[in-house]
Amino acid sequence: MRNVFVLLVSLFVAGVVAAVLVANSLAAPRIRAVGMPPPSLAAEAVIFPRVDGGRVSGWLALGAADRPGVLLLHGIRSDRREMVERARFLYDAGYSVLLIDLQAHGETAGDTITFGFRESRDVHAAVDFLRSRIEGRKVGVIGVSLGGAAALLGESPVDADAVVIESVYSSIEQAVENRLRIRLGDIGAFLTPLFTMQIEPRLGIPTDALSPVDAIGRLEAPVMIIAGTNDRHTLEAESLELFERARRPKRLWLVEGAAHQDLHAFAGP
Repeated sequence: MRNVFVLLVSLFVAGVVAAVLVANSLAAPRIRAVGMPPPSLAAEAVIFPRVDGGRVSGWLALGAADRPGVLLLHGIRSDRREMVERARFLYDAGYSVLLIDLQAHGETAGDTITFGFRESRDVHAAVDFLRSRIEGRKVGVIGVSLGGAAALLGESPVDADAVVIESVYSSIEQAVENRLRIRLGDIGAFLTPLFTMQIEPRLGIPTDALSPVDAIGRLEAPVMIIAGTNDRHTLEAESLELFERARRPKRLWLVEGAAHQDLHAFAGP
């Protein structure tokens, strides 16, 4: 019995240590040089302030004088380059496009990734900046995964004229459980608390502040929710719940056969 007890304690300690190390990796900043915008986009590099004194880096391409603007928000551990093909698609249609690096990504400074909470400040600052550059015209937002969560979380959802969110998790608890299940099977569900219990002491953010499904009801803009039917990171049921909680007008597009991937590239025409 003594040996069994020692083994169980050792396994628990090893699990806690592993959870801490993995959590360190998940929240670690992904700062890197992004470089110049692609020539086909005819964009300029921009830097603008946000409310906490930080500065947001991005690319701005001004389209036709009578067309709206669209803010493009990348996914976790990525940067603005992830959104280039969407930007080209919109720019060719005459829209102005603003691609940014969310905090702790690309060329926008930050100490830790906060799964959409502090990144929401970048979103609000970017919408204000885009409105200042295309004065009097409407502004839409397209956010992928982390970017979509950042459009919903924080003190208030983004103040835009239309919002598209792709592959956005419903709650941080569900997001962690999904990822652990992918790697460990059903045992992942039992390990989820080892990760979620670290969020508040590590990030200074309560777990209930990382709940897009609770935040989406505050969004006043028309919203379109897009998700892949084979997405194991963000389950179809989560997207259905987000859609159910959203205000009207709203639209849901389930992309048949898509996983947690670039839905713009997957869906094609």
